[in-house]
Amino acid sequence: MSFDFSLTPRVEEWRGRIAEFVGGVVIPREQEAFTNGLDDDLRRELQEAAKGAGIWAPQAPADLGGGGFRFDEAAVLLEEAGTSLLGPLALGCAAPDEGNIHLLNMVATPAQREKYLLPLVNGDVRSCFAMTEPPPGAGSDPSAVRTLATKAPGGWTISGEKHLITGAEGAAFSIVMARDDESGGATMLMVDTDTPGFVVKEHARTIDSTMVGGHCRVLFEDVFVPDDAVLGEPGLGFRYVQVRLAPARLTHCMRWLGAARRAHEIALGRAVDRELFGQRMTDLGMAQQLIADNEIDLVAARALLWQSCWELAGGDKGNESSSRAKVFVSEAVGRIVDRSVQLAGGMGTSEDLVIGRVYADIRAFRIYDGASEAHRMSIAKRTARRARTAADKGNEVR
Repeated sequence: MSFDFSLTPRVEEWRGRIAEFVGGVVIPREQEAFTNGLDDDLRRELQEAAKGAGIWAPQAPADLGGGGFRFDEAAVLLEEAGTSLLGPLALGCAAPDEGNIHLLNMVATPAQREKYLLPLVNGDVRSCFAMTEPPPGAGSDPSAVRTLATKAPGGWTISGEKHLITGAEGAAFSIVMARDDESGGATMLMVDTDTPGFVVKEHARTIDSTMVGGHCRVLFEDVFVPDDAVLGEPGLGFRYVQVRLAPARLTHCMRWLGAARRAHEIALGRAVDRELFGQRMTDLGMAQQLIADNEIDLVAARALLWQSCWELAGGDKGNESSSRAKVFVSEAVGRIVDRSVQLAGGMGTSEDLVIGRVYADIRAFRIYDGASEAHRMSIAKRTARRARTAADKGNEVR
């Protein structure tokens, strides 16, 4: 057994080009987005620039127009893209589209790939993923889904309410999770957003704001879709959720690790130039602790993330390892950005210094794609099952 953390020349080359592009093209547009809001016009402009730079969609399959990198290689590139909050959007690797690209590539029919996947990978359209519902509906527990898909002649009728649906305003289509009345399980359906009865309502006023299309409430008022709108097979929606969620929670880790690293670097840059109480700030013990703890969290989070990504790239489902990584990385990057705010002082809370915007946007990561508490429960249950199995085997031997 060997451990090799070296990067291939192609990964190194793309990482360098992404860093140059983000620094030279994307970061100069941040304040515009923070002040005026992030819209589709800016998205399209940045995405065309990324395509021109030859760094488009590094995580997407090469035969669909993406970079074709392995999942563990993508971890390096998406972290680099994440050093700007606009970077993943510019490179075609932002949520929710990135997760939907992966799911459609794994499950969609040839016709669905042509209609939905290819335009999505190319950046011609945006999409959303409609699973989360108001309580007591689906959230961290997808099995609580209440939106109903009822079999009808030639198709399905969908009725229900979703909320906090990221990117719903302006999306071309939605992947909808609904409980179906035939199997009692869940079914995923492709719904064009111009379908009668698909209604986007108000945006939630969340503390994060760097997202095209907001986080919206969506109503399904007897929305009819044909039989060929079913993604995969009826009744297997919960299985397909896992196909999407394990990799998606890790790509979130990749992007937010880049944002946390940027916040740390900004704060560190201020600290090395400042003098307080007659000393350079980096010579003060309390500042040194903030810096050192950030360095430790960055390296530890990256190591855990890379291990989990390597397992998925090798064919493992990665459910437990992605849960471990999601909990640790989401909490570590929160600590890193919080310390960066403290280290930078009053300006650390501002959007002018970017750290304040990262601080607001990153907080929700401990909740979406499974709250830390839900993942801890899952990890603990798996651990207890293994312990019981080991104990039972030990009793049999004796």
